[in-house]
Amino acid sequence: MNVFGIGLPELIVILVVALLIFGPKKLPEIGRSLGKTKRAFEEASREFQDEIKRQTAALEEEQQAKAEAESPREISP
Repeated sequence: MNVFGIGLPELIVILVVALLIFGPKKLPEIGRSLGKTKRAFEEASREFQDEIKRQTAALEEEQQAKAEAESPREISP
């Protein structure tokens, strides 16, 4: 088992140290807080990416419209 590049023995050591530092009553609360923080970070990241995509699309449309306006149109005789 390899989670985030951390093997099972390392993960067990980390959990034991966390248990010793925070105690069994605080660990669920800390886990919830970390989960909420991770979720909020992912949401903010997703919103940022969506905004970048919207801005890029708007710029591309603007450039395309400008190019179409500047290009000479052929007139049929």
